Amino acid sequence: MKQKKILFIGDSITEWGRYEDPEEIGIGYVRIVHDYLITTFPQQAFDITNKGIGGNRITDLASRWQKDALDLNPDYISISIGINDVWRQIDRPELKQVDVEQFEHIYKELLTQVKEKTNAQIILMEPTVIEEDLQSIGNQMLKSYVKVVNEVAKQFGATIVPTHQAFVQYLETTNGYKLTTDGVHMNSAGNMLMATTWIKAVGDQIK
Repeated sequence: MKQKKILFIGDSITEWGRYEDPEEIGIGYVRIVHDYLITTFPQQAFDITNKGIGGNRITDLASRWQKDALDLNPDYISISIGINDVWRQIDRPELKQVDVEQFEHIYKELLTQVKEKTNAQIILMEPTVIEEDLQSIGNQMLKSYVKVVNEVAKQFGATIVPTHQAFVQYLETTNGYKLTTDGVHMNSAGNMLMATTWIKAVGDQIK
């Protein structure tokens, strides 16, 4: 049976516990998706790799793209990036920043390489939230980056995982139950929302 190779790549939200995990999958949304797939489709072999690294912006993905993405030659590549590209503008303004135009340009470059050098199906996850307050400056700034991810997905024929929209819809219910530990990093409920949104979006493609 041929294994289906699924690569998850991104920042700390993707990384979440992978270095402490013997399987190097972690305890976040990647773990939930992994466990769902292997139990729901036991007839299918999956090779799931987590290449999330805390603090990454899209510029960091670009610097490791060959080794951590292209060289792995996955059947599916799921990318979750953008939170730190915005968050660093707020908490580390002294750094060289990634504006939305550069974000879009680099994203297109990375996906062009995927198309040219692999046969991977591309899955793009919207950046989630910065603070569980939809009016926060981070969430207002994030909107343009979310828009880019959706536009790039259309351009490259990628599957979009509407994780930002899922969080917005949840927060609009104002039931008060938190999804993050600090406004950005997921607790178990936040990871569950990310995973179920991913599963709904990707659906039968992965069988």
